[in-house]
Amino acid sequence: MAHCGAVRGIMSARGGAVGPTMRMLVIEDDPTIAGFLRQGLEELGYAVEVVGDGHKGEAEASCGEYDLIILDVMLPGQSGIDACRHLRQRRVATPILMLTALSSTGNKVDGLEAGADDYLVKPFEFEELAARVRALLRRGQATEASILRFEDLEMDLSRRQVARAGKKVRLTPKEFALLEYFMRRPNRVLTRTSIGQQVWDMNFEYSGNVIEVYVSTLRRKIDKGFGRPLLHTVIGVGYMLSAESPNA
Repeated sequence: MAHCGAVRGIMSARGGAVGPTMRMLVIEDDPTIAGFLRQGLEELGYAVEVVGDGHKGEAEASCGEYDLIILDVMLPGQSGIDACRHLRQRRVATPILMLTALSSTGNKVDGLEAGADDYLVKPFEFEELAARVRALLRRGQATEASILRFEDLEMDLSRRQVARAGKKVRLTPKEFALLEYFMRRPNRVLTRTSIGQQVWDMNFEYSGNVIEVYVSTLRRKIDKGFGRPLLHTVIGVGYMLSAESPNA
């Protein structure tokens, strides 16, 4: 049904880096195409989950927190058209980019009427898919605030800049993604598992001390030299962005 030409040019896609917290769900049963899409999107900084079945894809899209769904039309289990229609009936508003080898106007209309936001016919250049992904994400973020604030900490999502008390803080892309996750959930205890799944990958299995290392580095950058700490360890549970120590 699909072939490698559908993703030609994938390795040349560069630039336009995005926050790793932007999460993609790719519902595609062809392992070659799915693998190339995962690799190309991850090179652009997205976290990607792949499902190869229509029913499983619908279930995952319904319960997972994704910023965009890339959905193939021809799938085992159920078609992408049916999966898309069911998701909209469930009031899942996540943007959907539909992929298909069927290029007739009628097929496009079927996909759009089922609730897809955009439609891309195989084969395509990866640069075009990446451009459409960015456009759909911008559309989805149009109503969101571009600046997150907590106490004297400020995060500019569009410029990808962070400042505390007016002083710029330089963060790596992964540190930025980690801080964004905290800033969107202030005063809430975030477990290591939830951080790993949301900032790294859905299938992240906690082992070693990678999260502790990143949190420690982030804490040093946003707290050291300022009046009071904002990023706290909740002993035995996880971490919290809070103006007060949760362990007091």
